[in-house]
Amino acid sequence: MSAGTDWVAGYVRAWESNDADDIAALFTDDAVYEFNPDDPDALRGREAIVAGWLDSRDESGDWHFDWEVLTETGDLVVVQGRTDYPAAKLYDNLWVIRLAPDGRAARFTEWYMERDR
Repeated sequence: MSAGTDWVAGYVRAWESNDADDIAALFTDDAVYEFNPDDPDALRGREAIVAGWLDSRDESGDWHFDWEVLTETGDLVVVQGRTDYPAAKLYDNLWVIRLAPDGRAARFTEWYMERDR
């Protein structure tokens, strides 16, 4: 496994568990979590990321996520995914993740596009 694959697997685990420790383990102390590029409402710092995640969490079983790492070079990981909320919406996802040397994310930026069912 690669650092990027390990990180995404940890993200999915945290998404399923909504456990603050699982979420916190993914990010550096000063990480930035952007819901879209140049997001003025980006979450800044691990504590803010954990709190924001838990405030808007998805419940396990309400969604399904398929993904693949498109490229991983040095600290850069690009992931393509599809998030399916069967009772609601379907999204295509693109994630750009900048990893710190210890494998935690220093910056996470996502793009998502709603798809018709």
